[in-house]
Amino acid sequence: MSDEQKDFQESAMIRFLRATEVDTRLLGMIGALLLIWVGFHLYGHFVNGYGAFLTPRNLWNLSVQTSSIAVMATGMVLVIVTRHIDLSVGSLLGFTAMIMGVMQVWVLPKFLGLGHPMIWAITVVVGIAFGTLVGAFQGFLIAYLNIPAFIVTLGGLLIWRGASYLVARGETIAPVDQTFSLIGGGPYGTIGATGSWILGVVVCIGIIFMLISGRRQRMRFGFPTRPMWAECLIGGVGSAVVIGAVMVMNAYPWPKGIIKRYAAANNIEVPEGGMFISHGFAIPILVAIAVGIAMTFLATRTRFGRYVFAIGGNPEAAELAGINTKKMTMLIFALMGALTGVAAVIASARLKSATLALGQFDELYVIAAAVIGGTSFAGGIGTIYGAILGALVMQSLQSGMVLIGFDAAIQQMVVGGVLVLAVYLDNLYRRNSA
Repeated sequence: MSDEQKDFQESAMIRFLRATEVDTRLLGMIGALLLIWVGFHLYGHFVNGYGAFLTPRNLWNLSVQTSSIAVMATGMVLVIVTRHIDLSVGSLLGFTAMIMGVMQVWVLPKFLGLGHPMIWAITVVVGIAFGTLVGAFQGFLIAYLNIPAFIVTLGGLLIWRGASYLVARGETIAPVDQTFSLIGGGPYGTIGATGSWILGVVVCIGIIFMLISGRRQRMRFGFPTRPMWAECLIGGVGSAVVIGAVMVMNAYPWPKGIIKRYAAANNIEVPEGGMFISHGFAIPILVAIAVGIAMTFLATRTRFGRYVFAIGGNPEAAELAGINTKKMTMLIFALMGALTGVAAVIASARLKSATLALGQFDELYVIAAAVIGGTSFAGGIGTIYGAILGALVMQSLQSGMVLIGFDAAIQQMVVGGVLVLAVYLDNLYRRNSA
């Protein structure tokens, strides 16, 4: 291939990226994710005779497992963007889950009665409120007492893990409320095939609406617009991904034993060939999607989000511009605590119990997800969708290593290595972009 052909191909790629305005980091993460998926699937095929990774069952479980990490990673983006860190999220998740377990197993049934329909709702509110208060308290120590975030949250990592042991006296609290457990997924904690298709169509319509609305806004204020072919390509690819996700979620059926119990409870006759009932999207996935949309709006379309990135870009200039950086810091950590409470709801509901091991090492996965997603430790740079994709990358690595039989020690080594590599690549990216 001649130099002229190489230059033409390079310029064509640059023109394509400029026209579509696609983030090169996003393309890199998607490529890495596909490489991980295909690699683990082929490894299983060659070693065991069949690939177990790219199956509806594993992808459904992977999406559920990613949900709690993804929820916390969206908050960690704002924390790291403002040049702070939160090492306490895993321990706080475990402590919050333990508080919620005590509430719905030991406390509320005494006052409301066992199986009362309000138990799950009160438990969720208490868990999120508790996480918010703890986060605000840690933020107060960081902002107003000038204690480094590393020290405050490192102390929180130890304090909240020990406190969860004291609350439950080392016991596993179970079983949780039946309605509460649906938030964790499972065959009954899903929206089924019809609900999934409705959701998919709504999301596709939303993608098209956002593209049209964004184009009109650019034309209104005289900003340059993307070529029409780029708009159609983005809308088509986005809709295809959504439809593909719906098809995968609906391809995973309920287990035969649960179908038999369901049919017996509802007087349904099971055919000889069996009955196919789709899981569809699980509730934890819907919660993670809702949190992702809300956090994206907060980070990109509100004054709060602009202040966060202004503080991360230059804290001194932001303070001179009139931004109350101390108050903002406390609010950011309070938001991180609230999202940790949401993640605790998902994690404890999925296990149908509260255990001492819940949330252990989650802080590593959350920080790694944010950094892999493009959030810079130098501050001022980060995206919510990148953190969610980073969480999927981290969980894919862990799930794949479990499937092929890697030891827990090797899994931790891989997570640590990926985190170091992500920071190194971030440094390279910033140097090349400067």
